[in-house]
Amino acid sequence: MKNNFISDPLFPECPIRNILVRVCSKWSLAVLYTLDKAAAPIRYKEIEKQNPDVTQKMLVQTLRTLETDGIIKRQAYAETPPRVEYSLTERGQSIMPILHQLFGWAYSNLHDIVADREKKANATDDMQ
Repeated sequence: MKNNFISDPLFPECPIRNILVRVCSKWSLAVLYTLDKAAAPIRYKEIEKQNPDVTQKMLVQTLRTLETDGIIKRQAYAETPPRVEYSLTERGQSIMPILHQLFGWAYSNLHDIVADREKKANATDDMQ
């Protein structure tokens, strides 16, 4: 797996960028939200079902990244057929209050942001 350590010429090995790039990606936020909402370990197919717009490749990559960083736990069971469940670790649970604030802010501002986008799109259309 590729190492996602970002090197910035002004701030080499910046720890904040190197964490946020992995935790705050589009699909990481969606997966974390899904796992938190489930409140119990859930299977891959349930995560996929809750996030239908993510490709299988991106979902697998996101799950591996979050597992590598110790944010989620992958539990494989030696059964036939094999069963794998995912859940938040303590580290993953510790970031959820912060993400809940972000989700709340997004929800509270959704209508105004969409309205502003529409105004901007209409203004751009009028100029053409």
